Amino acid sequence: MMYLKKPLWSQGKPEPDAKTTTTTTTAAADCGDAVEELVDSLQQQRVYREVTLALRTGLRDARAEFSFLRVRGLRNILKFLRSVAESDSTIDLFNRTQSIPQLQVVPVLFEHCLRETGDYENENRVRDLNHIFGVEPLKLTSPATDAEVALALRVLEGCCLLHPQSTGLAHQHNAIPVLMNILSTRGVLEQGACLDALISLMVDSSSNQMDFETCNGIMEVADLIRDKQVDENLRLKCGEFLLLLIGHVNGRDAAPLATIHEDTRRLLGEKSASLIWAASQFGSTLDPEQRLTALQIQARRVLESLDLY
Repeated sequence: MMYLKKPLWSQGKPEPDAKTTTTTTTAAADCGDAVEELVDSLQQQRVYREVTLALRTGLRDARAEFSFLRVRGLRNILKFLRSVAESDSTIDLFNRTQSIPQLQVVPVLFEHCLRETGDYENENRVRDLNHIFGVEPLKLTSPATDAEVALALRVLEGCCLLHPQSTGLAHQHNAIPVLMNILSTRGVLEQGACLDALISLMVDSSSNQMDFETCNGIMEVADLIRDKQVDENLRLKCGEFLLLLIGHVNGRDAAPLATIHEDTRRLLGEKSASLIWAASQFGSTLDPEQRLTALQIQARRVLESLDLY
């Protein structure tokens, strides 16, 4: 007599044992983790491509011969930096791009947007007759406008705050002397942006602080804040600058800026210097908005003390 096994479908679905269930669950979890890691990796690669594309597009315009194109590029870069600052992950991606020479922002600013007017004139001067009698056109570079310089300074400030190593790149391009020249020769729009950029350049950068001291930077700022003919908003900005700078170097006895308190006392008087010294330690526990309000109030008090002095 022959016995045949029952077909599998006639026995119903077999009940899985505990070992099989555990193995299946673990495999599913591992698979889910792998898929999640893959999705995260693809997302990060996509964001990185968007970051590099935005930088390449902005830098291409910032290198242009015409100022209106450079302004467009600077506006796009500034908008890009503001969006980058919203997330630690995008800040990290931006910092990674700044290790690539073709994507570095600071060199482009100093080579194309923050040049002195004389540099443009020398570049545009016809040195031979080949461009006149030949077919190759002469490339002319338009000088930077006030708006372009102000935008470039804002971009420089953002780069230094998001990517601290940018302060070293700026030092290689003589950033402090360039900015001190802007502070003493340009208009109110550029001067205000220049003071903000100077602070970002000197935070934790001893080389830039030494350059500022060499350029007699405190004297230049003191001359502006004491001059009652200067725009009041710019004088207030100078007060904020002194409060931030002295608050940052407070307690340091070593160079650079070791004599900043003595210099402030000599240039602004004992009363104003003492007020700046005391007020520079305002609200370290306050949130950013409250600290900004406190900074503006203290700067107003410094200005009032100077006007009474």
